[in-house]
Amino acid sequence: MKSAEKNKKLYSRLAFFELRGTNAIDAAIGSSITNGDLAESEFEAYFRIGYKRHITSHLNLNFTYNKYSVVFKDVYSEGFMSFDMNLELLISPYKRFTPYLFAGGGYNAANYFENTSTKVQGGLGFECIVTEGFGIKLFGEYNYFFSDELDGLIAGESDDAVWRMGLGINLYFGGSKKREKRLKEIETVINNNLIN
Repeated sequence: MKSAEKNKKLYSRLAFFELRGTNAIDAAIGSSITNGDLAESEFEAYFRIGYKRHITSHLNLNFTYNKYSVVFKDVYSEGFMSFDMNLELLISPYKRFTPYLFAGGGYNAANYFENTSTKVQGGLGFECIVTEGFGIKLFGEYNYFFSDELDGLIAGESDDAVWRMGLGINLYFGGSKKREKRLKEIETVINNNLIN
């Protein structure tokens, strides 16, 4: 009975490798809006590309390059980029549809590195695997900067922040060695030496 339960659990974990992989290329487009010291912040285009490495089926470490603009109507417009590192938790990695949470830190810079700052970010999203190794996701994140200069004005009691929302894809690859290792862990009549 214990072997049957163990096998059932191992088979369910194999679903991760049938749907996803140990690595992923991450790309997304969307919109961002700034919470700063100026009035009438506007939504602007946002783009990101990155790489994910799964530590476990539930947890991955990812690095992303993000490009966005900070715009306040008729007053201020500046392009920025950020280099972010996040720890991401998949709630249901063995299913096609899963919510996920992420948090981490990053380095933010104006287009010519004239204005730089560190930041922290966190967010949540949903991923749906359309076909093996290919997922579509929808997410939102909050970025808090350890600087009040993002909008070109130092005023108020708090530092600047940016909301980013996006629609993207994950292209998964790798994991065949881990899959084979898990297959060998499943107890069968043959690998239990019950057949001579």
